[in-house]
Amino acid sequence: MTIARGARSHEHRVAVIGGGLAGITAALDCADAGSAVTLFESRSFLGGLTFSFRRGDLWVDNGQHVFLRCCTSYLALLERLGVTDKTVLQPRLDIPVRSPATAGRLHRNGFPAPLHLSGSLLRYPWLSHAERVRFARAALALKNVNRADPRTDEQSFGDWLRAHRQSERAIATLWDLVGIATLNARADDASLSLAATVFQIGMLNANSTGDIGWASVPLQELHGDAAMTALDRAGARVRLRAKVTGLRASGAGWTVTTDCGADGFDAVVLAVPPSVAEQLAPAALRPGLADELGSAPIVNVHVVVDRQVLDAPFLAGVDSPVQWVFDRTEQSGLTRGQYLAISLSAADDVIDVPTADLRDRFLPALRDLLPRLREANEMDFFVTRERAATFRPVPGSAHHRPGPVTASHGLFLAGAWTDTGWPATMEGAVRSGAAAASAVLDSSRIRATKEVA
Repeated sequence: MTIARGARSHEHRVAVIGGGLAGITAALDCADAGSAVTLFESRSFLGGLTFSFRRGDLWVDNGQHVFLRCCTSYLALLERLGVTDKTVLQPRLDIPVRSPATAGRLHRNGFPAPLHLSGSLLRYPWLSHAERVRFARAALALKNVNRADPRTDEQSFGDWLRAHRQSERAIATLWDLVGIATLNARADDASLSLAATVFQIGMLNANSTGDIGWASVPLQELHGDAAMTALDRAGARVRLRAKVTGLRASGAGWTVTTDCGADGFDAVVLAVPPSVAEQLAPAALRPGLADELGSAPIVNVHVVVDRQVLDAPFLAGVDSPVQWVFDRTEQSGLTRGQYLAISLSAADDVIDVPTADLRDRFLPALRDLLPRLREANEMDFFVTRERAATFRPVPGSAHHRPGPVTASHGLFLAGAWTDTGWPATMEGAVRSGAAAASAVLDSSRIRATKEVA
């Protein structure tokens, strides 16, 4: 539905609670459709879990957030924010892969999927010839998995891989190479449905969908700052440092309370983590939902050295505690040396490890992957931790993920944890915001039709 800009701005008031990618998307879509939107964010900036902070002269992103060419909703948001030119998207998938003993890469050729990876797989040094053949057969089988079947969600990705004759070596050095980073879970802990979504859409259904993109500026500039400008231009009101402390149904609408007072709205989008949604609207959610979904951590280990030691934007580690390493020099504003960030997904085993111990563990491992690091001088070392970076995408998790419409009239949900069909990614967050906005506007249309009748 399209409503002329401003046509109902004094009648249809929408509150969006939460300023992450889901909330930003929902607010923009509702504002573009003519609603009078107020976005409430408890922190002093927008961006949610994709934010940056200052450490001395450096800009530091809280995590290494990349996207794929198949992330069409996220790419559309970047276009809406006017920041596409502040990102880099590979013209052709290319992932350097290294272990302490050897080096290889995953890259695509011009053949149609899934043959587009055949050349690099034939030369993938960590698998035997037989393992490569079995991998190809499993990939073809995975392409045909019905990820919408509830039985698929109940199955473990790891169990499915072993049933399709995938060795522990193949799982560790190839399937988990991609899966851990996108699912925030190892194959044994991941729903087959969500894993199939990642591999089908990102790797198996089309030639170019897995090309990798990343920000060339701090995430705060790419998302939060750009969203402030876009929301202002769309006529939306943004209230920062405005923690919502109360939410209650009031007549045909809702009253939103913050420390500064209360405001009335026709509809509310809760674009917050499930635990916060439970606190604000317990009647609208199944009791215990946040505990059922759970949360999974991500840890980032940051190293600044006095010279260049990595000659690629990123690389993946095999036979190493290092999963992925990113060159953050340009984004951080560093003018001398190189800034590396090690991204550790499914990080339950390191989330509580002291920084000094992480340094002792990961610096030697990084030197094994990057020999030039042995000659470099360390200028800085620090760690960032997101304890609840995503929900846990375990088998059966789809049952716990609600859609945008709740049992409470006029109250809607958004967030990467809701039922998007995707794992908890930036793409999933944007899709959830768009779905919530569509539900809000459909509800408004139905209400308007009844009023006219």
